[in-house]
Amino acid sequence: MRPLPGGRPQVVLRKLFERLGVTFIKLGQLIASAPSLFPEEYVEEFQGCLDRADPVPYATVRAILAADLGAPIESVFSSVDERPLASASIAQVHAAVLAGSGKEVVIKVVKPGTADIITADLNAVYLATRLLEFIQPELQRLSLAPILAQLRASMADETDLLKELAHLTTFSDFLDKRGLRGVATCPYAYRQYSSKRVLVLERLRGVPLTDLDAIRRVTSRDPETVLITALNVWGASVLDAETFHADVHAGNLLVLPDGRVGFIDFGIVGRISEGTWRGLEALLVAVGTQDYATMARALGAMGATGPDVDYDAFARDLADFFGGLDQLQGSLVVAAAPAGSGGVGGVGAALEVDQAAVNRLALELVRVAESHGVRVPPDFSLLLKQSLYFDRYVRALAPGLQVLSDDRVQWRGGGGGGGGGGSDAFVTVAGGGSAVSFVQ
Repeated sequence: MRPLPGGRPQVVLRKLFERLGVTFIKLGQLIASAPSLFPEEYVEEFQGCLDRADPVPYATVRAILAADLGAPIESVFSSVDERPLASASIAQVHAAVLAGSGKEVVIKVVKPGTADIITADLNAVYLATRLLEFIQPELQRLSLAPILAQLRASMADETDLLKELAHLTTFSDFLDKRGLRGVATCPYAYRQYSSKRVLVLERLRGVPLTDLDAIRRVTSRDPETVLITALNVWGASVLDAETFHADVHAGNLLVLPDGRVGFIDFGIVGRISEGTWRGLEALLVAVGTQDYATMARALGAMGATGPDVDYDAFARDLADFFGGLDQLQGSLVVAAAPAGSGGVGGVGAALEVDQAAVNRLALELVRVAESHGVRVPPDFSLLLKQSLYFDRYVRALAPGLQVLSDDRVQWRGGGGGGGGGGSDAFVTVAGGGSAVSFVQ
């Protein structure tokens, strides 16, 4: 391993974590998402601890496929692209074509040894944390050991692609139950070829939700209508499905040639607990009216850690936070069309949402709450981040859209219909020209 360069301690530590591999990259992401536990400069620096890695050789992928398929690879796939479409720390993805039917698919493969590495690394870190808590009991207030235990369980799930298959199936069943297949879809899963290490899915050809020019090239459907569809379908899934898609950045929401929205990559999902939901209902009413005093008490009901919360001060800080939402801006970028973009090739302009900025804004709200003794539940944090993404999409595709008054946004009552059919209400914070869409 090459020596690490000098510099600020947080930069050196982040680079060290990236070199140490999958487990420490995930720990870096934990630091980035816990502003109440770590110094601000570390939280900010570890926003750059990305879940990416060099691909493993195709020969290794081929050996895993041969072992898990239980049949000659050529009898299942007529071709497999040896160059991966994507490679992260835990898994990588290859394009392929099914033998016989000629259907295009993608193959997601967990990298060999990942589960063992994660187990060994996290067990060591967990034991070290418990030892530190024993030596310094005051560290127990940070709840590091329970957080690491939760992270260990979460990462174990990521190495089991049957868990992702289950999440995908949940969303697919939701679409069928609500009659939404005409406006939205997700990849078909080939269960007979899938296992804990291998997931074979239909390849959806489309363009990112934020690429206006590409949307107009691939479909005759109005981009604003497409956005409302995505908003309605995702919001309804928060309420009606067992889990909701918790990573709706533009790369995971595709606009297909037939105008439908394609939801892909269900590796990260969220659940809303009953307790969080009760507090959230009160919060969202306050969000819609900019009643920050009620908003503060609703957040407190979800996660107050003591009786001494100064709700007046908390309300003032919330007002400052929502008044500053305009700091998160989309930017026009020129880039090559992404892989799997359905025939849209070459170079084009697209509105790109700054994912790091979304993270920072979500973290800021968590920091504001926790500075007043209110610990925001993780499921609410996930929901907030997705809502911030949709806020940016409104700015990109339909800056004139009035979410509160547009009849195409399904406010109440069920049913699928033109826009996609949400079951209850979307509430919008309309402060300073911003529109943050939530589900109520």
